[in-house]
Amino acid sequence: MSNRWQHERKGEFYYNKAKEEGYRSRSSYKLKQINSKFKIFNHAKNVLDLGAAPGGWLQVASEEMMDEEGLILGVDLKEIKSIHIDNVDTIVGDVRDIEVQQEIIEAFFGKADVILSDMAPDVMGQWDVDQYRQIHLARIGLKLCDTLLKVDGWFIVKIFQGGEHIKFIKEMRDMFKSVKNFKPLASRSRSSERYLIAHHMKKDRKLPEEFRPKIDTDEEEDNEPIPGDQLFFEED
Repeated sequence: MSNRWQHERKGEFYYNKAKEEGYRSRSSYKLKQINSKFKIFNHAKNVLDLGAAPGGWLQVASEEMMDEEGLILGVDLKEIKSIHIDNVDTIVGDVRDIEVQQEIIEAFFGKADVILSDMAPDVMGQWDVDQYRQIHLARIGLKLCDTLLKVDGWFIVKIFQGGEHIKFIKEMRDMFKSVKNFKPLASRSRSSERYLIAHHMKKDRKLPEEFRPKIDTDEEEDNEPIPGDQLFFEED
């Protein structure tokens, strides 16, 4: 990490603001601004936060939610230091693993009101590859929505603009009645990140193709004779 980059980061308004106000990351203000505009936490009881480390979004969710009987669950590959709030829990694991996805689903009593995804892969420096890997993580969040999210729930997901994001937006609209494209003020102006704000799942929703059940179109070979076949058998 270069000294110049560190200097620029420390000079940023939201970075300093997070330090002053006790938030673990500047991205806390992204979620605050999303909620200010869309009111995603109104009446929310259960929230799932994917890619939750270091815990800034968990802090915001716990402040906005008044129902202490609900669950705010954060999931990340990295361990998240406890924020010492009773209804906040965490899972360390790879959300791409089926076992981790099942652990997430089983953690909730009922369904989630809000699913948040701020997930991003480790950058390789190849934009097409990095962008595709990030959209794949976003699709995992969409898959969890199909199983875990309430019909009138909210899905907030980060994407990076590029060739694949256009296809993903269409996939989102196959799942939700409302999909808004939003960039919070707390996002860096030069960043290509955007957030999709989705609400109300469709009854006739369709998952992205990679998650749809495979249909075997190969017909089984039937060796039983069809009536009348004997008319075409040659005699020895």
